[in-house]
Amino acid sequence: MTTTSPPKTPAGGPLGRLLGRRGPRVIAPLVSGQEIVLIAVIAVLWLVLGWATPAFLTADSLRPLLIEVAPIALIGVGMTLVIVAGGIDVSVGSQMMVCGVITARLLVDAHVSLPVAMLAAVAVGALMGAVNGVLIAWGRVHAIIITFGTLNLFQFVGRQIFGSQTVNGIPETLDVFGRGDPGQTLGVPHSFLLTAVIAAAVWWYLRQTPGGRHFYAIGGDPLAAELAGIRVRRRVLLTYVITGALVGLAAVFTLAKGTTTLDQSIGAGQELAVIAAVIIGGTSIMGGRGSVLGTILGALLVQTVSSGVTQLGWPSNLSDLFVGLFVIIAVGTDLLRQRARRRSR
Repeated sequence: MTTTSPPKTPAGGPLGRLLGRRGPRVIAPLVSGQEIVLIAVIAVLWLVLGWATPAFLTADSLRPLLIEVAPIALIGVGMTLVIVAGGIDVSVGSQMMVCGVITARLLVDAHVSLPVAMLAAVAVGALMGAVNGVLIAWGRVHAIIITFGTLNLFQFVGRQIFGSQTVNGIPETLDVFGRGDPGQTLGVPHSFLLTAVIAAAVWWYLRQTPGGRHFYAIGGDPLAAELAGIRVRRRVLLTYVITGALVGLAAVFTLAKGTTTLDQSIGAGQELAVIAAVIIGGTSIMGGRGSVLGTILGALLVQTVSSGVTQLGWPSNLSDLFVGLFVIIAVGTDLLRQRARRRSR
């Protein structure tokens, strides 16, 4: 008597393939269609601005642009993880305020070395991110409510550390991330180089490892991800800790690009610029889809618009208008893409 084995089915289904469990591995293209569009838009903007103001395409103009991009892009890398996993963090501006004033106080009052001050900034940022992550992952309250609350909490802490005073005499050791010759290698600012290295590492992790694909699974369907064995709460906590740590490093970059005086305006509005860069870069605000490369390009586009408006001598509020239009277009494109995907099923 002979028996026939049951037909083989794709092991794990779509979720199993996403998590890297058995089944064929799907290799995504290095650059998505939206990223190609962003590259084209940035290239056209640079050409137009270079034609309108020839100084725009000079090293003296592009170098400050990359210095301004670095903090937004760096925090955007962490924010991409958060939004891909289905969350959001509107407290990053207040976190930057706390990290910035602590770093400045350590450098000016305690006279610590720059590496020690940087480690302190990263640690404080990670701690604030952990507060957000614990409250969101274990409190089961929507991320925007929690982070809106901690936005005000962290802002209060920062103001208490400032003590209604500015921090004066920020040392020249920060010049390694500043605008002068010590702050660049081959004409590229160190802050942007370090941001690019971190972004490349996170990009590789998200695309090439099962752990990275867990974040997409959580953002797509957290219940299904938990049933598949993913420790959803720990992963959600990790996204906020990473974002906080990157905020701490971005605060150091922000100190380096300023003057020798720090006031309470540091970090103001930073969360809006970061979220705009992430959304323009193609990360779905609904979670489950996003790209670190797209976020870097989104940050570059946001800063290109801001710098272009300034160099053309237009009213500064026009940059907000243009960035807002880009965000609406990106969100609308994402919604249309999701609707088309649902219809095709």
